[in-house]
Amino acid sequence: MTDVSGTDIASTLQKLGELLQRGANEEAAQSATMARRQFPVSAELIRLHGVALLRLGRRREAQVALNRAAELAPDNVELQCNLASLAMADGRTGAAIERLQKALTRTPGHPALLQALGTAYMSTGQHAQGRDAFAQALKSMPQHPAIRLNLAGAEMELGRLAEAETLVRQVLQQAPDADVAHAMLGHLLHMQRRPKDAAASLLRAGKLAQGNVQYVFQAALMLDEAEDLAGAHDAFADALARAPGSVPITGQLLFARRRLYRWKDIDALSQRVIRAVSEGETGIHPFAFLCEDTDAALQLRCAKTYAALIEGQVSAFRQQLNLRHTVPLPDAPIRVGLLAEGFHETAVSHHLAGLIEALGDSDLDVHLFATTPDDGSAIRRRLAAAATLHDASALNRAQVASLIHGAGIEVLFDLNGYRSHGNAELMSLRAAPVQVGWLGYTGSSGAPWMDYLLTDKIVLPHELREHVSEKVIRLSRCQQPNDPDRIQAQPPSRAACGLPETGVVFACLQETQAINPAMFARCMLILQQVPDSVLWLLAGPADADERLRRAASALDIAPERIVFMPRMPYADYLARYAHVDLYLDTLPVNSRATASDALRAGCPVLTRTGETMASRTVTSLLHHLGLPELIMGDNTSFIGMATELGNHPEALVALRRHLQQQRSTNPLFDIKGFAADFRRVVRTVSARYRIGRPPTDVDV
Repeated sequence: MTDVSGTDIASTLQKLGELLQRGANEEAAQSATMARRQFPVSAELIRLHGVALLRLGRRREAQVALNRAAELAPDNVELQCNLASLAMADGRTGAAIERLQKALTRTPGHPALLQALGTAYMSTGQHAQGRDAFAQALKSMPQHPAIRLNLAGAEMELGRLAEAETLVRQVLQQAPDADVAHAMLGHLLHMQRRPKDAAASLLRAGKLAQGNVQYVFQAALMLDEAEDLAGAHDAFADALARAPGSVPITGQLLFARRRLYRWKDIDALSQRVIRAVSEGETGIHPFAFLCEDTDAALQLRCAKTYAALIEGQVSAFRQQLNLRHTVPLPDAPIRVGLLAEGFHETAVSHHLAGLIEALGDSDLDVHLFATTPDDGSAIRRRLAAAATLHDASALNRAQVASLIHGAGIEVLFDLNGYRSHGNAELMSLRAAPVQVGWLGYTGSSGAPWMDYLLTDKIVLPHELREHVSEKVIRLSRCQQPNDPDRIQAQPPSRAACGLPETGVVFACLQETQAINPAMFARCMLILQQVPDSVLWLLAGPADADERLRRAASALDIAPERIVFMPRMPYADYLARYAHVDLYLDTLPVNSRATASDALRAGCPVLTRTGETMASRTVTSLLHHLGLPELIMGDNTSFIGMATELGNHPEALVALRRHLQQQRSTNPLFDIKGFAADFRRVVRTVSARYRIGRPPTDVDV
């Protein structure tokens, strides 16, 4: 223990300060206790004692010490800041604000008090007041980088991104190696939809602060969003090297490797992720987890764990936002909202357009909330003409939630779920009184803010009901709307598509993460047994295509028998199904929209049904088309049926003829019938809400 001089208070305070600075908190507390016997009315000594006690977790004793110091030195600014911080830590932010405001009446314009006051305001969502406090503090200390960054943070929250960027760049002129400033600039650029530039700023921050893995991890996520998946993969790998035990980073690295066909050591990564979910560890993204070969119970556990993480982050802010819902009058029109990233040139929009148009003849008031910008496409114009379309692409989540709430939406459908970059966080703000998950994420959200899940009786049979946290609405028809009038261009020649002039064309135009090593091996066995056949796949990112060709060679398949289709406009893509003889579905995640596209174009689809919702969507499509013979129960029968059909082209021709006939008569393509069922769903859940009844399972 450090001896305390009995005569020199200055020396005592200096020694205590040194002990606290190097983290010797226990020694500091003991020294302060001894010193207080000799200097019982030294406010600064008692304050430092309180700081040491606080660091040791002895909060009650710290509070007593700090209160005593405040009695002795009520004008001590640092002491008032300490007490305000303690009040905030105890959840008494109002008391902290009141204390700081009183202190400012005694010491007007003091930058430390203003800084603390601004922080307190920001913690309660009072961003304008926080900005004003930081701005006043900056006037007193214009060269202080931390105050300038805090002001930039407040401007960010208020949506004043240009002003925030100016402030951050001013800090970087003062301190070019300030990692915090580079990181904040990265987040600012990301908010301005410049993910590539944002990632560069965060990677710079990561180089400056080697111990901060979050900088690199956030940069990787932004590179992924910028569609630089190879760069994202390397950044995820770097982040994992810095934090080998990180569950979120492991999960994202695994997902990146699946999309790049980098299958080396993928089983070990998968086992680590599955074990993490089994043990309740946080951070595994539910959408990525659908690609792992697990069961519905584990998928729900992953979703619940992830939702709980979001709930912990947003619950206080949701209370501050306080979006209260007024129950409409019984005869008031029902305002329905559909929230999606995809109200532009995407498959989702083309599938939905006919439904939205059909609902125009109903008594529903339909609003579309687009979180991605207007791409000027014909489908965007078609959707905007069929319903009230709100462009929310420039708004933050709180602003989007306020927009939805202000529009008086009663029943809100989330069309993306965990598939999007932020819909779950947005839905957690409770913008509407009735919230329904549908289409984008084929599974349960596990989230307390989601009331219903809209599905069908094939995708969600009774034996899987226990693995859904929401109340379920099960359609007797297929849950997926299938617009029969999707525009299809004239098909180009086989040669123009890179296909051989003859031979059976198998296709799987799924996203790359769905084509796992087991699925690819099944396809290669089929090619081996169907001479001159080819497999047509969607082109992947970076060097993914070349990797898959090498994988084919390793399985004794000539690499030229793997053909890749580049990304193209939807109508052109749809036209190419004219050259596909049989679509091969994926597992554990079925093809969904692409399988529907194939069937709409008259191309038969072969699926292998599974025991999760994500592995039963194509089973639902084929069931409602009356084609159970194309639903397989195991790998052997899947390979056998594909081989049989591939070697008997006349059977494939008969299937195509059947599908073309079904297009005009089968309920799967009856978009008006789907609209009528959708209206019944909305009216049912609305009626329960309006009479004060809680959500319940509904079969339509």
